[in-house]
Amino acid sequence: MKIAITSKAFSQNSQLIELISQKFPDYKLNLSGTKLNEDELIDFISDCDGVILALEYISDRVLSKSPKLRVISKFGVGTDNIDFKACERYGIKVFCHPGVNRHSVAELTLCMFIMLIRNVFTSAVKLSNGVWLKQGGHSLYGKTIGIIGCGNVGVELIRLLSPFGCRIMINDILDRRLICQQYSVEQVDLSTILTEADIVSLHVPLSSETRNMVNSDFIKKMKRNSLLINTSRGEIVDLMALKSALLENIISGAAIDVYPVEPPTDLQFLALPNLIPTPHIGGNSREATIEMGVSAINSLCKYFYIDEN
Repeated sequence: MKIAITSKAFSQNSQLIELISQKFPDYKLNLSGTKLNEDELIDFISDCDGVILALEYISDRVLSKSPKLRVISKFGVGTDNIDFKACERYGIKVFCHPGVNRHSVAELTLCMFIMLIRNVFTSAVKLSNGVWLKQGGHSLYGKTIGIIGCGNVGVELIRLLSPFGCRIMINDILDRRLICQQYSVEQVDLSTILTEADIVSLHVPLSSETRNMVNSDFIKKMKRNSLLINTSRGEIVDLMALKSALLENIISGAAIDVYPVEPPTDLQFLALPNLIPTPHIGGNSREATIEMGVSAINSLCKYFYIDEN
């Protein structure tokens, strides 16, 4: 079996390369350093039996040009880049791995909470430029946190917040009463989160319902001194609306790890003093990269009846 790996992180990780070479000696890595477009993806996987897929989009056209392809194993957790109906039509098995990087993403989210609310980022940048500005912000302890989307990452974030004595509200399309009972949190409507939360954190998948969910109307409903965090999917936030809100101090600040187009090109937006921008590193800790890669390889082993050990 020939396996294609589109993930840049996987292709640069010696431990994962050693493992894939042991299980599937006939493999190819994406060494371009970039996300493959549709034509590049077709050229890359057309002669392969399986693919470990990162952010590239699997469309009907891609599958129609990949006659040998039998299985897709996702590197990471997002599945909005896979046309599942097309996969079903072509008889392609898809393996997904929910929650595989939840610890890494939740850790970065908590980091962003503290960096924003304690003014760590702004004061550090100023001091690196020789400006001594001793403004320590506010304590996270006791604040009201709104978590929109309470799946694997949302639950892990709740667990990490437990020592901070926060009031935690969640909003989810599913009934999360068991989570509420286990962690003493409240499931509320979206309006309650926007009007009461000091920090609003986004952890929803990308769908037609969540695309540009955070727009100017959404932001205007937030508390004036509140903060917005997005470590989920870039297309969930209308960045022009967020940029205007930060420039006009409609909210106090934001931290963004994901963007509709990566890398982002609006340097004015990235340089805003009340914004912490990071380059999509939420699920990119070394440990998370290994776990995502191993999970993806193990799924292929399962499909091809190869010993995982």
